[in-house]
Amino acid sequence: MSSWRLPSFRTILVSSIALRVGLIVYSEWHDQNSIVKYTDIDYRVFSDAARFLLHPGPSNYAQGPLTQAIPVLRGFIGDPYTRETYRYTPLLALLLAPNMWLYTAFGKYLFAASDILNGILIYRLLLSNVLGTSSKPTKAKVEDEPSPQQQKVTEREREAKATLYSALHLLNPLVFSISTRGSSESVLASLVLLTLYAALRGRWDAAAILLGLSTHWKIYPVIYGVACLGVIGGADRARGWKGYMGALLNVRTARFTLLSAGTFAVLGGVCYLIWGYPFLYESYLYHIHRLDHRHNFSPYFYLTYLTYPVPGATAETTDILGRIVRSPLTSFMPQMGLAVGTGLAFGRRERDLPFAWFVQTVVFVIFNKVCTSQYFLWYLILLPLILPRLATTRRRALAYVVVWVGTQALWLAEAYKLEFLGKNVFFGLWVRSLVYVVGNAWVLGGIMNDYS
Repeated sequence: MSSWRLPSFRTILVSSIALRVGLIVYSEWHDQNSIVKYTDIDYRVFSDAARFLLHPGPSNYAQGPLTQAIPVLRGFIGDPYTRETYRYTPLLALLLAPNMWLYTAFGKYLFAASDILNGILIYRLLLSNVLGTSSKPTKAKVEDEPSPQQQKVTEREREAKATLYSALHLLNPLVFSISTRGSSESVLASLVLLTLYAALRGRWDAAAILLGLSTHWKIYPVIYGVACLGVIGGADRARGWKGYMGALLNVRTARFTLLSAGTFAVLGGVCYLIWGYPFLYESYLYHIHRLDHRHNFSPYFYLTYLTYPVPGATAETTDILGRIVRSPLTSFMPQMGLAVGTGLAFGRRERDLPFAWFVQTVVFVIFNKVCTSQYFLWYLILLPLILPRLATTRRRALAYVVVWVGTQALWLAEAYKLEFLGKNVFFGLWVRSLVYVVGNAWVLGGIMNDYS
């Protein structure tokens, strides 16, 4: 079994920790000695929001109904939304409070620690749910019972496979570079994986609460609830439409929905009472009405760019096409239709839940009206959990990787001309965005076809 002589999971884990610590230490030196910073601009936004939260002032205080009713609280609770472009839950600013009184890079270490936690969760899910355990012999096949030595070999193979697949996350350059630069995506990934971890162990109350927390943190995990309902209700055993609807609508699914929605409502309600409308708008409403005409992977950017409102323009002077393009429903309807539809289609058995979530996330990202590289992490954390169940060839697997990377490289090459050379290549960039969508859709279709 020499083919399975890979580094142990502990070795991979220690190496991953050392890699991230080294990059964070390097980032401190790099930022002090280079014009082009290693640290993401978002990290500065997070840190500023934490400072505003901890240091209230005459023009910086929480504006919720609670602080309106009890004015003395204004002297103790600041408003993180005083920092322009901070469009996240106040809990993130609170989480990074040690940036102000402990160490400025505390948040980076926290995000890197979340990365490590995600790798551990992936490893444990692979061992317990995805790769399975060696089957127990039946009475009819006692003579075929594996020897203790064979059982040890099988167990070692499982651990080696789990190590290999979890290393795809822990040693992924995209993953560790984003977290060490100061992006908070790893925290959300931890919440999503903890939700999945609870669901695959049948702890649906805990999964519901964690799903509510995940959705509060960032709204997109709400799509996972659809797949969970089918698993909870046993949709795979349903017969006919009545049976299927009965699987989706019953006491157990209602309990899950109420717990999840209740958690989301309580967290949102508390934040609204303290921080008021700025929390509601910046955390949720802004993302619904967001118009981003800057170039990104989504093809919607070019249509938004062409129809972007002119200063001083009124509703009467805006053509109907412009209003349709800028409407949230233009991108929302196909995106949510596909995300919900795939959740209903694949969310039927517990063992298929990681795959259902993966497919839902990919279509959500592909058809989102704004798409950046950070969004890829939303589905890459689920990829190691479905790879063992893909019946594909090396040639097809290589083709998937080439197309996925190639469409991004093609887009980035054109984006470079716009961003750094100042060339007017908006149309060419839009064409490459269409190629990105088609290429990623083809890869997803292949993965869906290969899943067993």
